[in-house]
Amino acid sequence: MPRSILLSTAPPTIRTERLILRAPVAGDFPDYAAFLASERAQHMGGPYDRRGAWGLFCHDVAQWALFGHGALMIDLPSGICAGQVGINHGPLFPEKELGWLIYAGHEGQGYASEAAAALRDWAFGRPGIETLVSYVDPHNRRSIAVAERLGAHLDAGADRPDPGDLVYRHERPAS
Repeated sequence: MPRSILLSTAPPTIRTERLILRAPVAGDFPDYAAFLASERAQHMGGPYDRRGAWGLFCHDVAQWALFGHGALMIDLPSGICAGQVGINHGPLFPEKELGWLIYAGHEGQGYASEAAAALRDWAFGRPGIETLVSYVDPHNRRSIAVAERLGAHLDAGADRPDPGDLVYRHERPAS
């Protein structure tokens, strides 16, 4: 089996009109773990215990070294973290996935759409990212709405990690 080279891609800081997307730090874990322990994580295979949440958090961070992309935290200008957006990859994902999660109290303000659009546009400007999909639980109406606001369309024939998930395909913008 050929060996992979660890990439030295540092996570970017991406600024939008209202948000700052930045690299995760250890201090982000308590809020992340609380989200994953809540019923709100049911659409992501949860709720998760602390050990499971730590594994997912480390996965999000490690992808930057392994693939040159990964998760970014969604900060408000006040410094409050409202959630996370990321590009997931690796053996658990048939394709690179654009995903998002918003912490309680920050929903319904367009943060997920704004952050996901910014990371999608950044990703499509990088070498090696030709396609992006979002895997969405069919009962997660809010994430379906985000995917549709982003202009993604259902791709019924796409592979998916969970056979029950919907797959929304994000089109690469025309040059």
